[in-house]
Amino acid sequence: MNRVPSVGAMTGALLCICLASGAAPADTVLTHRDDLSEKDKAKVSKVMPPPADFGQSEPFEPMQGGAGTSRKRPDRDAFSRSDANLTFEEQHSFKVGNGLFKKLWAPSPSSTQASDGLGPLYNARSCQGCHLKDGRGRPPRPGDEAVSLFLRLSIPPQTDDQRQALADRRILSVPEPVYGGQFQHFAVPGLAGEGRFDIEFEEIVVPLAGGETAVLQKPDYRIRDLGYGEMHDETMISPRVAPPMIGLGLVQAIHPGDLAALADPDDLDGDGISGKLSRVRDPNTGDLTIGRFGWKASNPTIRAQTADAFSGDIGISSPDRPDNFGDCTGGQHACRALPHGEQAHLGVSEAPDPVMELVTFYSENLAVPARRDVDDPQVLEGKEVFYRAGCPACHQPKFVTSRAADNPAHRFQLIWPYSDFLLHDMGEGLADHRPVGNASGLEWRTPPLWGIGLTEAVNKHTRFLHDGRARNLLEAILWHDGEAKPARDAVVALTPADRRSLIRFLESL
Repeated sequence: MNRVPSVGAMTGALLCICLASGAAPADTVLTHRDDLSEKDKAKVSKVMPPPADFGQSEPFEPMQGGAGTSRKRPDRDAFSRSDANLTFEEQHSFKVGNGLFKKLWAPSPSSTQASDGLGPLYNARSCQGCHLKDGRGRPPRPGDEAVSLFLRLSIPPQTDDQRQALADRRILSVPEPVYGGQFQHFAVPGLAGEGRFDIEFEEIVVPLAGGETAVLQKPDYRIRDLGYGEMHDETMISPRVAPPMIGLGLVQAIHPGDLAALADPDDLDGDGISGKLSRVRDPNTGDLTIGRFGWKASNPTIRAQTADAFSGDIGISSPDRPDNFGDCTGGQHACRALPHGEQAHLGVSEAPDPVMELVTFYSENLAVPARRDVDDPQVLEGKEVFYRAGCPACHQPKFVTSRAADNPAHRFQLIWPYSDFLLHDMGEGLADHRPVGNASGLEWRTPPLWGIGLTEAVNKHTRFLHDGRARNLLEAILWHDGEAKPARDAVVALTPADRRSLIRFLESL
C-alpha cells in the first residue's frame, strides 16, 4: 500500500492541541515507550491520568478515535466510514477495499474467475455477510440460519507432538479431526454442509437493589444433522458473534509496552484483577508476540485476522493461508475433491495480493465515531459511576498510540477504546471451557467499548458479549463474574437512578 510521510495539517493541529506540552515531568511508567522522546513522554503523562472532576468532560473526549474520528451523522453507516485523516490516495484504497469486503464469492468453476473459490464449506459468502454494516453480529432469530454467529471447534491434545505444538504456540488449538476448527453449515452445490445447531435458553433471574430485577438468558448449543459422521467425543465448542470493525488500526498501533505495563497475571498489586497478555506467533516472522484481535486475542495483526476469516468463514485462500479448500479436513474427501478458485495468471491463492492488502487496509481504517452528549449531566453521572464501580480496571479508557505505527494516520493519537486488550477470567457463567493458546476456557479478551452505544442504530439490535446472549447493556454487565465480580456486584447494588446513568454513559460511547 502507498503510505505518505505525514497525515496532514488536521492531525498535526489536533496533536498540537490535544497533547499540548506542559511542565509535568515524564512519568516513570513510560520508560517502556522507546518510540517517544522525553518531550513526548511529558505530553503523554499529562493526558493519561483519570479525571479528577466528573462535573465536566475531559479535553478532546468526543474525539475517541483521535484525529481519524468520524464526526459525520451517527446513522446506520456510522461504522462504515474511513478514518478522517487519510490522504486522498488512501481514501481511494479504502473504497476499493470496501468493494472487496462486500464482494460475494462464487463456487468454482465460475465465469467470474476473480471471484470464484467459495468454500467448498463456508459460513458466509462475503466479509460483509458476518460484519453487516461493519458492525456486530447476533444470534439467529427463531427460524433463521446462523450467519454472524458460528461455532469454533477443537479437542484436547491427543499426542505428544500436539502437546508440544501447543506449548510452543505453533498451534493455538487442535482442530476436531473431521470437522476442523470451525463448524460450517453452508456448502457449495453438490456438497453436504457440516450440519446445523440449535440454541435453547435457560432464564436466570437477578435481583437488583431498589426493587428491580433482570432476567438473563443462558444459551445451550445443540449440534444436529451432522453431514460427515460423529464428532470426536471430547469436542469443545465455542460460539462467537462477529465483532464490530471500527478502530482496528488504532488498536494495532498501541505500543506493546503499554499493554505489557497493564498486565498483572499474578495479581501482584492485590486488586483482584490479573489480566494477562495473549502470546501468539507472528505468522510472518514466527516470533512470539502479543495477540490483540479476536475474542481470545488470538491474532497479532489485522492481516492475520483477515486471512483467518477468509479461510475459516468463506473458504477463500490467501498468500497467508494458501490452502484452497479452507477448513475442509482430510476426512472430508468429497470436499477436497472439488475444483478450487486459484487462477495461476492472477497469483498464488484465491485472494492474492492486492486483494488481501486492500481488504486489510480497509479493515485497518474504519473510523471510530465521535462521542455524543459528553457534557450531558446524566452521562457525566454515569461516567463517575463507571469509575466508582471499578470498570476501568479492565476497560482502560485511553492510550496514546505509538510514534512508530505503520500507518502515519495512526501515529501518536490520543484514543479512547475502553479496553486493556488483556485476557481476564470472566467466571463460570461466560466460560466456554475451550482453551486457545494461553487463554484458558474461563478467559476472554476485554472488548473495546467505543461505538457500543451505536449498535442499535447500525445493526438494529442490542445483543452483546462473545455469543450475543446479552439483550442489552445491563444484561452484559450482569454476566460479568470472576475478576469482574466486584464491579458487577457494585452495579447490582446501585440505585436504579445510578444504573440508568451508567447505561446512559455507555450509550454515549
